[in-house]
Amino acid sequence: MTRREAAMANFMNGYNCSQSVVLAFKDLIPIDEAVLSRMASSFGGGMGRLREVCGSVSGMFMVAGILYGYDGPETGQVKADHYVRIQELARRFEEKHGTIICREMLGLSVRHDVPVPEARTAEYYKKRPCPEIIGDAAEILDEYIKENPPQ
Repeated sequence: MTRREAAMANFMNGYNCSQSVVLAFKDLIPIDEAVLSRMASSFGGGMGRLREVCGSVSGMFMVAGILYGYDGPETGQVKADHYVRIQELARRFEEKHGTIICREMLGLSVRHDVPVPEARTAEYYKKRPCPEIIGDAAEILDEYIKENPPQ
């Protein structure tokens, strides 16, 4: 199963968009799966259904931070180099979707949505492009990792 397929399957199994992407890369991350899932749990629905940055994008950034990030109070080149990486991932995502903002991709006018998620029914999945968006995020990150193997 590709990472794209794994991320999409995670979403279809009930994980939020951020968890879906992060868990598709769990084999590369030396952190317990339950901890990874909890770490990403706040970022679904564009950060707690605030409809801001898409959770799949946040998931990409979390995995990139674990694989490539720095761990000190950096202020110089190390931080700049990492931010170049993050901006590149965002650029690639924006090329496919025109934005990294959840509400814009979903065509929603609400800025802050109600906190209660919709039930995951067949109707829910029919009206949401989320599985494809999540698959794209996982594919973008997978390609980036292949081009830039972590050290």
